[in-house]
Amino acid sequence: MPLHSSRPLMAKISFFIMALTVILLTPLPAKAHTHHHTIHHRVYRHHRHHHYSLVAATAPYADIVIDAESGRILHATDADSLRHPASLTKMMTLYLTFQALEDGRLKMDQELPVSRHASEQSPTKLGLRPGHHIRVQNCILGIVTQSANDAAVVLAEALGNGSESRFAAMMTREGHLLGMDHTHYNNASGLPNSGQMTTARDTAILAHALIYHFPQFYHYFSTRSFVYHGTTFENHDHLMARYPGMDGIKTGYVRASGFNLASSAVRDGTRLIGVVFGGHSSVSRDNRMALLLDQSFARDAQTESRLASETDSPNFPEGDSGDDAPAEHGEYVTLPAKLTLPEPPADAGDADGQWGVQIGAYDNPDLGYQALGRLVGTMPKLLGTAQQIVEKVSIGGTYMYRARLIGIDRQTAQTVCGYMANHGRSCLTVGAGPI
Repeated sequence: MPLHSSRPLMAKISFFIMALTVILLTPLPAKAHTHHHTIHHRVYRHHRHHHYSLVAATAPYADIVIDAESGRILHATDADSLRHPASLTKMMTLYLTFQALEDGRLKMDQELPVSRHASEQSPTKLGLRPGHHIRVQNCILGIVTQSANDAAVVLAEALGNGSESRFAAMMTREGHLLGMDHTHYNNASGLPNSGQMTTARDTAILAHALIYHFPQFYHYFSTRSFVYHGTTFENHDHLMARYPGMDGIKTGYVRASGFNLASSAVRDGTRLIGVVFGGHSSVSRDNRMALLLDQSFARDAQTESRLASETDSPNFPEGDSGDDAPAEHGEYVTLPAKLTLPEPPADAGDADGQWGVQIGAYDNPDLGYQALGRLVGTMPKLLGTAQQIVEKVSIGGTYMYRARLIGIDRQTAQTVCGYMANHGRSCLTVGAGPI
């Protein structure tokens, strides 16, 4: 082809390339930018919707407020209905830790090993690594501020002979000893577990026990922040910073429970304990607690007028209007005494199943069996396999019928007698040999 005949074709190609370059370099029209921002806004709304779905639709509400000195119930909503405790579980983990510190089984500066199981706990946590060690005091501080699940398991394994499940059984027994009749623990942290249950009333009992049984350790619950390995962990209980007189105790959350809170506050020399389960958010939960405490302080002072704060309606959980719901007049929580349990006889065996309890002597065998049945009914998981025995004995020439439960271990026997003592009833731990 002659050279001059290719020039028109080259000109056309050059024009096409220039036109394409101009199109590619021209800014997008305003409509395209608007579409981009609209998509971004929809994503933001989606995230907001996802935030509210963090609480299960089935998470039920419950609350209670008591006078800490008398146990008088000042307000209650479904206080005896079963709820998931979430991280309020750690209140019992700390209760058993304080017991161990008081009797010398643990020391504050003692270094505890971190197992792989502890390190693998889901957040929130301190980020402990297997094979490392952490001081008991740092475990406590990590729990009261960050609600650290790994630190809770470290303490559980230290006190449960290396087993979190064994420690959870100890927690349940201690709860029954305190009068927490409807509480059952399967882990030390409160991470999701369908069988881990409690009630608002039981949680108030536990809060009272922490405050009054271990006053030397209760100050840990008011810790605002904690520095561990260069990281500062802030306390999750934001209400404590803005509610006058509040000095603890613990927050909790899993999706099945909603946002939970146990609090204690002092005003004019009166201490109240409040528990809220099933908040839709931490803010609505905190607002609800503040309102309940305000109302209850007023009621405790025999004031009938409503406080101005009631007009500032917080974001209540669905189905809870925020109306004042005082408990029936004269209703009280049985507050647990700090007990020294009776020791079984020296000649009793230490093997599992070689212990028993005697709960009374009756003039009719049917009364003995009825008493045993009622006791087993209050703690079916603990006593469901125990053997019920009513034996005829002669006491001072009079025949009586002695009611006993046998075939249990030592700790269960002591738990039962502690429970009986808390309810003003006699109990004796015995060996399960010939009766």
